[in-house]
Amino acid sequence: MVGTSGEGAAESAAVLDDAAFTLMDVWSRAHNASDVPVPSTQLRALFVLERGAVNVSNLAGELGALVSSASRLCDRLEASGLLTRDHGRDRREVTVRLSADGQALLDRLRRHRREELTRVLASMPAPARAALLWGLTEFHEAASKPDSEGGSFSMPA
Repeated sequence: MVGTSGEGAAESAAVLDDAAFTLMDVWSRAHNASDVPVPSTQLRALFVLERGAVNVSNLAGELGALVSSASRLCDRLEASGLLTRDHGRDRREVTVRLSADGQALLDRLRRHRREELTRVLASMPAPARAALLWGLTEFHEAASKPDSEGGSFSMPA
């Protein structure tokens, strides 16, 4: 086990890096399910849209993509029935939002992820599970605090 002082942060980071890799492996199994036939970039866009409708420019910003790339991404998601475009009074301003099928896909993905996580957590002793959940809660709170430049460590969906 690693120390909890600031001095042990590098050692803790190495342990966390290894654990995070394993968590991502468990997590990604759900993304490979046959009823979640969407590439990760499209899933990221759907998670952004789940928070609410946005214009294509804002979606591009959230994804760190060019507006033209985000527009093509929206074309593919719309063709798949996973998002809906709403044209405002000004035809240049297009808002995109998650469709009912898009929400259903995200719900299936979450269900698959939680099933995988439940399988792993069920094999852990209860005290270890409690310690893990406590530690992850603390990590989430620390990562969500603004950094010294006023930003946040939080990542987009």
